[in-house]
Amino acid sequence: MFDRDLLEAETREVGHRVREQLARRRISRQALADMAKISLSTLEKSLSGTRPFTLATTVRLEEALGVPLRPGPAPAPAVSHDLAPEHMGAYARAAVRWIEGRYLTLRPSFGSPGDIFAYVTTIRWLDEAGHLGFAESQRLDARFEQGGHVSMPNLSGHIYLVTNVAGQYRLVILGRPTIEGSLYGLLTTLQVGKGSQLVPVACPIALARLDPDAEPAIGRINPDAAVYPDYREALDGAISGDFVRFPG
Repeated sequence: MFDRDLLEAETREVGHRVREQLARRRISRQALADMAKISLSTLEKSLSGTRPFTLATTVRLEEALGVPLRPGPAPAPAVSHDLAPEHMGAYARAAVRWIEGRYLTLRPSFGSPGDIFAYVTTIRWLDEAGHLGFAESQRLDARFEQGGHVSMPNLSGHIYLVTNVAGQYRLVILGRPTIEGSLYGLLTTLQVGKGSQLVPVACPIALARLDPDAEPAIGRINPDAAVYPDYREALDGAISGDFVRFPG
């Protein structure tokens, strides 16, 4: 049932509401597709009417936008759109503006030992949802790009980038930012193993703040690349700075 197509009247209404949200928020279709973890092609075809919205796609769009898209009674509005839910740390919007922006994201390459995997992570406040969200982009393996919500509990002082797809979690735990605004921590995810097997894997990760117009080198960075020494130094800072530990 989760993957069923919406009825014709429902899919027209969903398309209308998605276009309204795109115009209201002044975001591109590509940005919405990134946040919802769907392909731009899927979004374009559904909006043009050449294929219906599936329930799975609609649910992802609702989670990314923080608003209901399917016809029917709307859920009760949140008390405040400037205060994150308690289970995310109940942080106030004004208190977390410093973290919003684009970050060059570095982690070890899982398939090529010694290489560094580089891509972009964007963190921003989701107005309707009332909390921070994140989305990855410019990954070589675009179909594995992640997106989700940001938890910032006062109890630990750490920052959590959480992806939850049908109960399957992927987690990044980041420490407090450095004076330059860089974030270091630990990535826990699943790596493709033998055949169709997925194997849990953990590694250090580094997020370096980018200027709005910056175009960093991305992809798989090998030791021959000009930026490799800088990227290696930045990634190694996760361990050398004691932001993450791997006990022997």
